[in-house]
Amino acid sequence: MDDSLPTRPRRTGTRRLVTVPVRAEQRDRLPDAAPPQWHRGLTLIAVTSLFIGTRALWTQATASHPPLAAIVTVCYAGILVCGVLALAVRGRRALAGVDLGVLVLAIVLVLGHYWLDHAGSDEGVLTAQAAKAILHGQPVYGQPWPWLFGTSSVGVTKTMSGGVDYTYAYPPLTALLTAPVHAFVHTTAAATLVTTAALLVGTVTLWWLLPAPWRSSATAVCLGFGLLPGYARSGYPAVLALAFLVPTVVRWPDTGAGGRLGRYGVLRAVCLGAACASQQLAWFLVPFLLVGIHAVRRGELGGRAALALIARYAGIAALVWLLINAYFAAQDFHDWLEGSFLPITQGAILHGQGAMGLTYYFTDGSRHLDFYSYASLLLFLGLLTATVLFVRRLGPALTVMPWLSFYLATRSQDGYFLLMTPLWLAAAATVPATALATAWQPRIPRLRSRRVKATLAVGLLVPSLLCFTVAAASAPPLRMTVTPRLTDRPHRGITSVLVRAVNTTGTALRPHFASRTGQGASSWWSIRSGPATLGPHASATYVVRPPGGFRALPRSRFYLIAVTDKPMTITTVGLPSAPSAAPVPSGGSSREHPAYAPGLFSTYVNSGGDQRSCPCAAGTGEPGVRAVRAVRAVRAVRAVRRVSQS
Repeated sequence: MDDSLPTRPRRTGTRRLVTVPVRAEQRDRLPDAAPPQWHRGLTLIAVTSLFIGTRALWTQATASHPPLAAIVTVCYAGILVCGVLALAVRGRRALAGVDLGVLVLAIVLVLGHYWLDHAGSDEGVLTAQAAKAILHGQPVYGQPWPWLFGTSSVGVTKTMSGGVDYTYAYPPLTALLTAPVHAFVHTTAAATLVTTAALLVGTVTLWWLLPAPWRSSATAVCLGFGLLPGYARSGYPAVLALAFLVPTVVRWPDTGAGGRLGRYGVLRAVCLGAACASQQLAWFLVPFLLVGIHAVRRGELGGRAALALIARYAGIAALVWLLINAYFAAQDFHDWLEGSFLPITQGAILHGQGAMGLTYYFTDGSRHLDFYSYASLLLFLGLLTATVLFVRRLGPALTVMPWLSFYLATRSQDGYFLLMTPLWLAAAATVPATALATAWQPRIPRLRSRRVKATLAVGLLVPSLLCFTVAAASAPPLRMTVTPRLTDRPHRGITSVLVRAVNTTGTALRPHFASRTGQGASSWWSIRSGPATLGPHASATYVVRPPGGFRALPRSRFYLIAVTDKPMTITTVGLPSAPSAAPVPSGGSSREHPAYAPGLFSTYVNSGGDQRSCPCAAGTGEPGVRAVRAVRAVRAVRAVRRVSQS
């Protein structure tokens, strides 16, 4: 390295250029180099992202908190000024100052959103209750808290066994950090404050660790687009895990360089253990990260030295995780272990935007839902194996691949993908392909050509695709015909449904019923009559009632679903929506079957989704007309009798 002073040209009297040394104080006054145009573009994108959600914040603040509305108005001015400066400043230092200003504006807007909305969702409510239990020395895991789920903003996780989950099902670190805050803030705001603070700290850390031209992209991804702040205000523990993973992932190929972890390597391991003690999503990154670090260090140090380094790194992370969990494991090891793995083992009802939607939203169901879980696991293992074999090519995408497996899972919410998107940015900015150019890859005979490598990579994914095909292409296990009882009092809706079900499989099934409009399922419908278990190839008649005894008819598509737990299956059949269902007066009765008297049903729907006229209304030209006329005639006769008797 040349330690001599830099020089600058100087013109002499003889028009000959000579160079003279430039000292530090003089170098600071030299003209700053112009920033690259793509740096300006990233800054401008970050500035533009600050408009997302800001108008809604201002509108709400003007009605409830006028001082906050004034602050938002000032932020609007700051956004406009930053937009001008992003295109007008000439030096890199000046543009770096603009990047800092954009970050400050984003933080102010996030705090403004939090000030107006910090009630939290079910994750935040459960975390606050867990923090309260810690303060009072009570158990955290295995304790149902049903009273927390009394409002519409606090969702509940339904399981395929016909139950619901009211327990805390996350690692304990978020609750531990919330406990001292909850000692002063006795509401759910304690949990959402911790997760919001974690997001801000994680954003500032990522901003600081990234190269200067990339910093505004951290502001946009973490704060500007508004996705992650919403999860933070809801109290998601995954936000805390994200904050700990940021220093772990940034420049991860440098971990253990030269055979020594050093201070930063130890800090990375500690943060990895803390992330795993915050939320289960971090668990899925660990094997990919260990594979990548081992490959890079083995290419530098050799096999034994690399294994020893990875053992120290993983040991520190595991020790941190154990220390955080030790108290809760000592309280009740079984409840702690079951609660920590509950999101993976609970068998929650289908939900999300992934491949399971083919079965849940677009077909009549499937008798092999378990194969979605098999496909997800096999995809995870296939991607991990591909990373081992082709780490030089796939290493830069190491922070993205763990989440691909969730696309095939029965719970494939987009939150599993987008919550970790800042890690994608960290890899793009700090892990170039050159950092893995010397990484070790196993030598496989005859694995030379690109065609052979591509064939092997695809072959690793074939088992997962086969399982997905089985799950998506399987027929529903039940053949159902439903006959709803309709009423127009107090308004048009369903009071009960007669379900004729035939088990077409060779396995006994325990069906549980619910309705679905759009992507969400209702609370479980109660079974008024019918067997709990439907034997192989058996048929039965069920009478099911909606929660509260009444379900208003929506104007959108409306379905009745029947699910089972072991094996996991689902059957979907359409129900009449408001435009197609004729109003049926209540009050009719039948001695044979009061709930299903002839003439009280306008339609019946088979498992193929076809709506047909009920036999009692056949030949009328309009479903339900004869039923309505018959009931009106009966009422008229009764009225005449009462008049004559009086």
